[in-house]
Amino acid sequence: MMPKRGYMGWVEPPLRILLVEDNYNDVEIIQRALKECSDKPDVYYARDGEEALDFLQKRGEYEDVPRPDIIISCLNLPKINGLEVLAVIKEDPRLQRIPFIALTYSEREEDICRAYGAGASGFFTKPIDKVEFKEAVRTIHSYWNGAQKAPW
Repeated sequence: MMPKRGYMGWVEPPLRILLVEDNYNDVEIIQRALKECSDKPDVYYARDGEEALDFLQKRGEYEDVPRPDIIISCLNLPKINGLEVLAVIKEDPRLQRIPFIALTYSEREEDICRAYGAGASGFFTKPIDKVEFKEAVRTIHSYWNGAQKAPW
C-alpha cells in the first residue's frame, strides 16, 4: 500500500512527459526548458504521430515504456498529424485521460477550435523568441505538474 500524498517520506515521482515533435530545433529548446525545471521531469520523445501511437500503445520497441502523465505535441506532424493522434487517444479508454497539450506555431482560430473540439487539454502557440518559447514550456510543465499532484 502506498502512503498518502503529504505523508512523511513520500517522494513524488517526476512528471512523465511524451514530447511529440518533428522539428529538431524545437525539441532542443523544449528539452532545455524542461531540464531547468526543479523536479526534472522524465521526457520521452517521438518524432512523428506514428511513433507517438506506437509509444502510447506499447508496440514494438516501446513495449516496456511507462504511461506518460501528459503529452505535449505539435499538430503538424509527419505520417499521422497531431489531431489524428489526439483522436486515437480519445477513443482508447486506456489513454483518453492523459492530458494532450498542443504546442504549435499556428495562431489560427480554426486550429485552436479543432484542437479543443477533439479533446485537447491545452493549446499553446510556439513563440518565435527562444526565451519566450522556453518560458511557455516551463509554464506548461508547472501547471500540469501541479495538477498531477492535486489531492483529488
